[in-house]
Amino acid sequence: MKILFMGTSDFAVSSLEFLTRAREDVIGVVTMPDRPKGRGRKITATPVKELAIREDIPVFQSGNIRDESFISKLRELTPEVVVVVAFGQILPKEILKMPGFGCINLHASLLPKYRGAAPINRAIINGDKVTGVTTMYMDESLDTGGILLQQEVEIEDNDTAESLHNKLAKIGAKLLAETLRRLKEESITPISQDHSKVTSAPKLKKEDGLIDWRKGSLQISNLIRGLAPKPGAFSHLNGKILKIFNGVALVGDSKNITPGTISEIAKEGIKVSTGEGFLLIKEVQLQNHKKMEIKDFLSGHRHRINVGTILK
Repeated sequence: MKILFMGTSDFAVSSLEFLTRAREDVIGVVTMPDRPKGRGRKITATPVKELAIREDIPVFQSGNIRDESFISKLRELTPEVVVVVAFGQILPKEILKMPGFGCINLHASLLPKYRGAAPINRAIINGDKVTGVTTMYMDESLDTGGILLQQEVEIEDNDTAESLHNKLAKIGAKLLAETLRRLKEESITPISQDHSKVTSAPKLKKEDGLIDWRKGSLQISNLIRGLAPKPGAFSHLNGKILKIFNGVALVGDSKNITPGTISEIAKEGIKVSTGEGFLLIKEVQLQNHKKMEIKDFLSGHRHRINVGTILK
């Protein structure tokens, strides 16, 4: 089966790696254009492009997948199936109708739950205990096509967006390969999504990371895990942004304490009151400084923080 692979981010790398190691016939890779990255704004290839170059797979890049001349290039490859994983653009009908086996997408949730750009983050933020991966046929809308295969994955209490991302990427790669195998065998039937059960996972905005200390400690801890390491949950310490990467929810009576108040400072962490219970902060990054474990932060910034200080 001639596979045209479309992907951009790290999440897609696991799938492309799995297909190449399985000696599948990947005839080309479509990915987003190279872009500036980091403090130096150096022009950098996408992770998928870097892998494709190492594997000697032809690479095609466009910021506009609907461009007719670009579509013509892809048509000349005569793909039998198009595989899409964390690509970054919605495919037009000209591409959707191109391959005989259709266009298959791997999505990091149990659809129809968490349609959209940030399903991994939203699952943790919302306190879910289970998520998963889905392969589906693609149509002209976002994450609405018929479901092919799904696999559940447990969200552990210490999972962050990063650790869950890595687990789902590996499990999803295997599920994608199984989907392609069954497509070739014609032993798989798509199931329509139940649109009454749809939830959305829109792209994260910076303001989504601002901690509301009036919420309970468990909710805040979930927010921190769901945004770690990027873009990061944050508060403000003496007018400066304080990103928080590790915060443990603690049970305790905080009713008579203003939410966000630092009630204890120790080597184990900074204890902060919330709307219900306390949060033990264990890893932070103050604006214009490096990420630090709390003991290192306190050794260099103890003058900035005291019991009674309020995070806002």
